Amino acid sequence: MITFEGVTKRYGDGTVAVDNLSLQVPTGAITVFVGPSGCGKTTSLRMINRMIDATEGRILLDDQDIREIDPPTLRRGIGYVIQQAGLFPHRKIVDNVATVPYLLGWDKKKARARAMELLERVGLDTKLAGRYPFQLSGGQQQRVGVARALAADPPVLLMDEPFSAVDPVVRASLQDELLRLQAELHKTIVFVTHDIDEAIKLGDTVAVMRVGGHLAQIAAPATLLAEPADAFVEGFLGKDRGIRRLSFVPASGLAVSTERGVPGWSVALDENERPIGWRRDGADGLQPFGTFDLKKDSLRTALDAALLAPPGSAIAVDGDGRFAGVVTREALDEALRRAGQVPGDG
Repeated sequence: MITFEGVTKRYGDGTVAVDNLSLQVPTGAITVFVGPSGCGKTTSLRMINRMIDATEGRILLDDQDIREIDPPTLRRGIGYVIQQAGLFPHRKIVDNVATVPYLLGWDKKKARARAMELLERVGLDTKLAGRYPFQLSGGQQQRVGVARALAADPPVLLMDEPFSAVDPVVRASLQDELLRLQAELHKTIVFVTHDIDEAIKLGDTVAVMRVGGHLAQIAAPATLLAEPADAFVEGFLGKDRGIRRLSFVPASGLAVSTERGVPGWSVALDENERPIGWRRDGADGLQPFGTFDLKKDSLRTALDAALLAPPGSAIAVDGDGRFAGVVTREALDEALRRAGQVPGDG
């Protein structure tokens, strides 16, 4: 666990970047610091590994004051991922990943073996190990950055807007990869972002900070969306926070019809029973469609699938993408009504 106790960072010119911050980062979970520019989120993160030292207060790592730990020793036990990966341009990918093991005195064979293992774990082809950073895409470089941070198996991982420099499709893929890795590794992760959607998707706990380094609210994402602490938090969450909250309501409670269509429309399937579109009765051609996994996805995903479809109904699929049924607009409306009755549910 990481604990901030009345932590303040004040610079020589009087600027206060972080003001009396007190919070706990639970062990084995993802805590996201989110807020506008100038709110102190990156400063707070960098104080954990003493890239910046606090002016007042204490930061405890498993009940030990980090000021009692030699900074290089502290940093070697904490993984650190930054924007645009920060890879060494003159080193091959395998040696970039092995950086901390080399610093810890591992022999080259062991360090490189660990690096190869991690390249696979973060979803990269090991054939990339002999290349240099400039030969990789931005998304691939970020995966290398995550692998490097994990190389010495640190219990704590700090991530400073690591996915902000890549396009939205790659960003979503990297977010999914991080969640997959976390499900396996259970690291204590502090993640900094200015994107509330990213914070809600990734965080077990979200700490919203306001300009001047003040903590505005810290809560689980579903609670944050349902019960913002004040007007600032409500405004930062945006006017569509009700829609975002549906991400925490499972779609499994929806009423599903096994009929392959709704009045005036039918679901077209391929030879493997996978949906390929909506077909209007008496018309040629296929119309747009959306699907959702009945067991894994949220009510928000089901609603999105319905909005994509001309009939206004969502196609449910199983884990293999095969047709599992149709959710009508009436069934969605009922589910939305129920979801709105229980603040904080999810």
